[in-house]
Amino acid sequence: MEIEIREKKNNPFLNRTEVHFTITHVNQKTPNRDVVRTELADSLNAKKENIIIERLDSGFGSQKTKGYAKIYPSRKHAEEMEYKHILKRNEIKGKQKKSEDDSKEEDTVKTPPSEGQE
Repeated sequence: MEIEIREKKNNPFLNRTEVHFTITHVNQKTPNRDVVRTELADSLNAKKENIIIERLDSGFGSQKTKGYAKIYPSRKHAEEMEYKHILKRNEIKGKQKKSEDDSKEEDTVKTPPSEGQE
């Protein structure tokens, strides 16, 4: 697998770097996001946890994949800026624990009486 950076630009308004790249993967399947994030971190001298891959586009039978990634200065900044489904795809957001308020709401929910029971 070989990654070629096609375009790299700094976006000061959103405090991130945006990268368009092409992956060549001869006689291999399309690489998953985790592997691509690791390779991008190595080639761009960034932390893997700060890289969000928005898109990987590969045609059927193609040995090239085009992608778009964003590199944030911190994981916290990435979590604040990105949509939840994108964070989930990149396995950035861990499972959240239920707060005490959520568990209290579940306890107070009443089921409606069935017919004949009132």
